Amino acid sequence: MSQQKRNWFARHKVLTAAGAVVAVVVIGAAVGGGGDTEPTTGAKQRQEQPAKQGGEKKAPEAAEKKGPTIGGDGDFEVGSDAKPGLYRSTGNEDAGCYWERAKNASADTDSILANDNVTGTAYVEIKATDKLFKSSGCGTWETVDAKAKGTPGTTLKGDGGMFKVGVDIAPGTYKSTGNKDAECYWERAQDATHGTDSILANDNVTGTAIVKVSASDAYFKSSGCGDWVKTG
Repeated sequence: MSQQKRNWFARHKVLTAAGAVVAVVVIGAAVGGGGDTEPTTGAKQRQEQPAKQGGEKKAPEAAEKKGPTIGGDGDFEVGSDAKPGLYRSTGNEDAGCYWERAKNASADTDSILANDNVTGTAYVEIKATDKLFKSSGCGTWETVDAKAKGTPGTTLKGDGGMFKVGVDIAPGTYKSTGNKDAECYWERAQDATHGTDSILANDNVTGTAIVKVSASDAYFKSSGCGDWVKTG
């Protein structure tokens, strides 16, 4: 069975061997989990510049330190190839990025803890209890400091993927218009584990969608929607 068939994009939370698609209507509050990846080799260090005649030799600048990353393609064993933690992959196009958290290497649908086909940005929290993290066609997964601050936006791309509340998106009421045939899916989540328990609320929308993103939400997810504009 292909990865595409096995995917249970958040709006299709029922996972079956036949890859059945079941739309999810609004879901109430719940709970969530943790992360991982493989350290990259050291960043390229700037070459030492020769000292000017009569002057002292300038010491080379230290290489910029980067956190562990995970490649965009491959199977990664959690704990050795991939460290638990919060990761982000950006620049993914047309749902060509597929990722999966798995509890073993059987490749059976029963082994899947969570997965997604991604357009735009994805955040995934890999838990220490996960066994494998799989990624195909994705941008490099970079570690994210869960406490990092940002400059939250008030307009969001409707197909931008996941937005971290307080970092990528400011809390408030948002509106998206012109959505057709329930292709617009939005989700408020309390973590990035992507289990059904992480969903605070979600919907498939036709026409206009209005959503209040709370400061206590962790993430806002949008796929196939018109752009979101903060109205209050």
